[in-house]
This record gives sequence, C-alpha cells and structure tokens, in this order.
Amino acid sequence: MTEFPTSLAGMLRRLEQRAPQSRIELGLDRVRKVLDRQRLDLAGTRIVSVAGTNGKGSTVAFLESIAARAGLESMAFTSPHLVAFGERFRLCGQPLPDDEIAGALGAVERARGDIELTWFEHVTLAGFELAARRCPDWLIAEVGMGGRLDAVNAVDADVSVITSIGLDHQRFLGRTRAAIAREKCGIARTGRPAIVAEKKLPDGMLQTLEATGAQVSLAGRDFDWRWRSEKLDIRLGSRMIGGLSPGLAGRHQGGNAAAAAAAALALAPALSDREIADGLAGAQLAGRFQRVAVAPDVIVDVAHNPAAARVLAAQLERLPGDKVAVFAALEDKDVAGIVRPLAGAFRRWFVANLDVPRGLRAAELIERMRGLPVGGRPEALESVADALAAARESCEADRASKCAPAGGPAHTIIVFGSFYTVAAALQALNQSNSD
Repeated sequence: MTEFPTSLAGMLRRLEQRAPQSRIELGLDRVRKVLDRQRLDLAGTRIVSVAGTNGKGSTVAFLESIAARAGLESMAFTSPHLVAFGERFRLCGQPLPDDEIAGALGAVERARGDIELTWFEHVTLAGFELAARRCPDWLIAEVGMGGRLDAVNAVDADVSVITSIGLDHQRFLGRTRAAIAREKCGIARTGRPAIVAEKKLPDGMLQTLEATGAQVSLAGRDFDWRWRSEKLDIRLGSRMIGGLSPGLAGRHQGGNAAAAAAAALALAPALSDREIADGLAGAQLAGRFQRVAVAPDVIVDVAHNPAAARVLAAQLERLPGDKVAVFAALEDKDVAGIVRPLAGAFRRWFVANLDVPRGLRAAELIERMRGLPVGGRPEALESVADALAAARESCEADRASKCAPAGGPAHTIIVFGSFYTVAAALQALNQSNSD
C-alpha cells in the first residue's frame, strides 16, 4: 500500500504537485466516481449547500452560530482560507486538527486511484470524508464556483441557499447574470427547500428554480428583512423576529442573516426566536470589514468584484477620517468595476503585486485603473506586505505633521481586492507583531 505523508503540510505539498490549485475544471463525473469508492455515510447529518456571488461566507457563519445557540453540532467547509488551511474545515466554529484533515486528504488519495481530481475536488471530498467521520447535526457546505458543476453539488443537500447573483467567474459561468443564475440554481433539489436571498432576480431564474421541483422560498415574498436604525427585523413567512443585532458588520448583512434564518428553520423548524436572534448576534467571520490593527486602524475586506466593492463603499461612507487603500487583485477580475464605486473613497492608493497563480502585477493593475478618478497617483509596490508598510508609514507621517483631522480615527487603511490580498496582509501583520 502506498504511504502518504502524515502531516498536513506534507499532504498539501503532495496534492499541489499532482494537481496545482490554478487548474480549474468543472464537472461532477470524477467526484461522483470517487464518492462511490469512499462509501460515506451521511445519513444522520442534515446538509445545507450555500451558493452565490457574494455573501456565502457570511451566511455560513450565521448558520454555524445559530446551530451553536440551539445546542446543535455543525461542521462547515468553506473556501478559500486566509491564513491556515484548517480554516476550511470547522467543527462548531473551530478548525479541525491538522492531523485529522491530513488523514481525510489521504483517504481521498487512496480512494481516487487513477481518477484525476482537481485540487478543489480533492479538498471538497476530504470535507465530506470528515463530515462522515464526525457525524455533525448540520453540514454547511460553501459552493466554490457556480453550483451546478461544482464539486460540492455531488452530494444532495437537504436545503440549498443562493445568496446573490453578480458578475464574477464569467469565463466559467457565463457572461450575464441570467447565465450565472442558471449555474447557481443547479444546487436546488426536487421537493427540498431552496432559499433565494437575491431580490432582483435575473431573467429566467425563477422559472429555472421552479423547473427543478424545489420548494422555492424567495426574498421579498416568502421572507424579508428591514433595518430600523441599527436594528434588524426579519420576517419568516408569518413569523416576525425583531430588534436583531447581527454580529457581522454592514447593512448588506441583513439579507444574509435573513437567508440563514430561513435555512435554519427549514433544517430545524422547532428553533426558537431566541436561538435565531442569539445565533445571528454571535456570528463571526474573518476578512469581512474586519479591524485587525489600530493606530493607524487597518481594516481588511475580501471585496473582489463590483457588487462587493459597492457594499464596501457604502460602509466606508459611515467611517470618519481619511482612508488609504491597499489594493491587489487577480487578473480575471473586473478591476474597473471594483475601483469605480471606490474612486472617491481614498486619499491615496498603494497597489501591490499579487504573487499567486493568476495574480496581477501592480503595474498592470495601475494600467487598468488609468482614467478612473481614484484621487492621487497610485503607487506600485512589490508585495502586499510592502504596500501595507508604505500605507502605515504614510499615515504616521501625516499624524506627525499634524495633518490628521480632529475627532475619530486620523486615518484608516483599507486592504481589499482578493482573499489573497487579505491573507497576505494578515500574515504581514502577524509577522510584524511577532517581531
């Protein structure tokens, strides 16, 4: 029998050598063949799959927290991770042990035999392996890309959630919202609840969902939400839960919270208002408008497409003081669409090379920004760490010269553009703190 590395680092090196992360190949045939060989028993676990352009991670976090407040054991697997690979596999909100994850990756390697899996397919199957071993009450699986042909969709979910439909991954999913919606609708199952948080449905989306035979629950019709000052009210059918304080920042989280509450009730109809309210309040998620340093303040946000950039811009309007951008992105992203809603938000832009597969060089990124009213000349840096250091030095220099505005934070650095951008910034901050 072939021996596999016992450490997670060793297993990930082996996986990367065989199937680099940069390779993307959608389809379910390979995954289903390996699943048949794994012979996993998930009969005792209720499964919810979460798809969407934006809001998937937040919805998963809300569901995890609701489960915890209800005394239920949840397992979530999400992508990508920010700092440690184990963030992808959480039991009751905490990463599973590295050796357990390595064991699951090895089990998939043994099961696949001569079947060539992509990196993401292999990792997804490891998630199902872990769920079968742990037997949680709920398995909350975040779809990686699209839905219909994503590896997560190889297992039938008891409840499906579609958070939003935006223009992202168009090379793989289609050029229009309607085409992308059709792909995401592929996670719905006949006779099972499908929760849709998108209020402005693309053409044909409702018809596509109804054709699946799923029990469709639409935002604005079957459930809804509204903000009253800083409090959130949610309607779930005829049931009202008011005065809520979601744990994740931003008014856009109202839709994600409502969708999570609707999905939770579909999984467990006996949940109380208090369990739902406490669950929404207790949700936590790294990288979503998260303050990670002070003096100067540093906020990281994984906004990487136009819809997420518009949300970020709305949050920045409520933030006092000057803002400075640290920006890096992948080559297949709509840079102009990301930058345009943020064009007037920043005093300075520090633009970084992103040293990952598909990462843009800073010079190319600045070229794509040309002609947009960004305010000041963007400065190119070798890395996200360098850009963050330059941004902090700039803020310190302004503070020393007494250019800071009175009241509130003098300057806030906003790091955004990609999960990879945020990950690099967090690693740089961690290194700085260690030093």
